[in-house]
Amino acid sequence: MGEVRAKITLKNGSDIVLARNGHISDQNIRSAIVNAVVDTGAVTLVMGEKLRKELGLAIIKVQTATLAGGSKTYSKITEPVEIHWNDRTSSVQAWVLPEEEDVLLGQIPLEEMDLIVDPKKQELIGAHGDEQVTYIRGGIKLIEE
Repeated sequence: MGEVRAKITLKNGSDIVLARNGHISDQNIRSAIVNAVVDTGAVTLVMGEKLRKELGLAIIKVQTATLAGGSKTYSKITEPVEIHWNDRTSSVQAWVLPEEEDVLLGQIPLEEMDLIVDPKKQELIGAHGDEQVTYIRGGIKLIEE
């Protein structure tokens, strides 16, 4: 299977909260449309320093990251980023690798948005068709209307 890419929109999570509370307008939410590599080997969202600065994302902490080849490096971890793909969204902290030019869309946001890679079409699709399905395990009683 070759490289699969997907057009996603990334939005600064703090800006979204500020807009929701009336402190800034929706037009002032910092965002970027990117052609991300769908990387099922990556844990979460990965981006470069240039995009982090463009989105105005604050650094929350620095953590050791293991790269695909097994080497270790330090990665900045950002405040939440909202990811949009079609009508689905996920909110995650991004891992920032200074030299990374591609955006990597990893397993956590893929799972949250109920997405999988179709190996025949080599594209991102809904795991359960057009409807996003989220399974929650636990002692939750469903309310019947």
